[in-house]
Amino acid sequence: MYNIALIPGDGIGPEVIEEGVKVLESACHVHNIGINWHKYPFGSEYYLQKGVLLPDSALSELREMDAIYFGAIGDPKIKPGILESEILLKMRFALDQYINLRPVKLYPGISGPLKYKDSSDIDFYVVRENTEDFYIGIGGHFKDSRYQEKHFLKRGLYQMDIQLDFQLPEQEETGYQLGILTRKGSERIIKYAFDFAQKKNLSKVSTVDKANVLSGMYHLWRDIFKDTAAHYPDIKTDYYYIDAMTMFFVSQPEKFEVIVSPNMFGDIITDLGATIQGGIGMAAGANINPEGVSMFEPIHGSAPDLKGKYVANPVGTILAGAMMMEHLGEQDVALSIDQAVETVLRYGRVRTVDIGGNSSTKAVGSEIVKQLI
Repeated sequence: MYNIALIPGDGIGPEVIEEGVKVLESACHVHNIGINWHKYPFGSEYYLQKGVLLPDSALSELREMDAIYFGAIGDPKIKPGILESEILLKMRFALDQYINLRPVKLYPGISGPLKYKDSSDIDFYVVRENTEDFYIGIGGHFKDSRYQEKHFLKRGLYQMDIQLDFQLPEQEETGYQLGILTRKGSERIIKYAFDFAQKKNLSKVSTVDKANVLSGMYHLWRDIFKDTAAHYPDIKTDYYYIDAMTMFFVSQPEKFEVIVSPNMFGDIITDLGATIQGGIGMAAGANINPEGVSMFEPIHGSAPDLKGKYVANPVGTILAGAMMMEHLGEQDVALSIDQAVETVLRYGRVRTVDIGGNSSTKAVGSEIVKQLI
């Protein structure tokens, strides 16, 4: 029996999560596994009604769960950044979910935008660092010609004081953002990528950076990658700048097996990866703490304009559920869900509009359940 936190969120989040729960419960029933769901209301509606985002008391409860299953958040009535920073990023940092794992897989029967590539060409993983880089929250916007400010940063395991003191031209409006990579943060995500490749019997790990321009940060990353690779002599390695990596995603995706990336570049290439695998509705993701509680979600947003229409693609959410079961050690459950999804997509009788069909969200979930029982 697993205790799993359920956060459906906003917009289409509850609709796709409903299908994910339906598939998970069916697959687990076949394998005599139970799930005890703990539902939480956090998202835009709760914030607008209660003025509450993600209280510390809820974080304490989440730490005791086996996993978190998450839908989507976002609403145009709320200023961008509030929900993301105070719910998603707060969970990532507080629960130290330093790994973002994104499979990029084009399933048979799905036509992606790369007409000259098929399912044998697009099947790899992106391992993205999830708690550092430009996402740590040191940034601002000001108009004064003389600027002095002291930042105190405490996010996850990292704590530091930063003093900014510099002269600008008269009345020069300026915005700034600072990115930080630590040796500890880089070492642990890069090691995870190599261990993950071994676990999956994959033979190559690629890394992406921009060390030719952003040398202050990314030379550290590149040096650690090289040092780590020396402990895995059976795994091949290659190095890419982010601009070259995006080109190869489109022209030669078959080059990749496992990619390990700093936070910002990983954010960019995983959305590109979702596109080449057939669209954002197909893509699943995991925010992982190997020693703590991890969160599993589709990578799409809340799409408030589609709320209540039941046309959203639930496949990404369902595949995120399979990732959750694999993470919990239930390989047979995860494999059965993945095979059921592949069967439904291959034959194409039931699929949502974004992948060339006209079926409802509920119909897709129900068809996948039929393949399980």
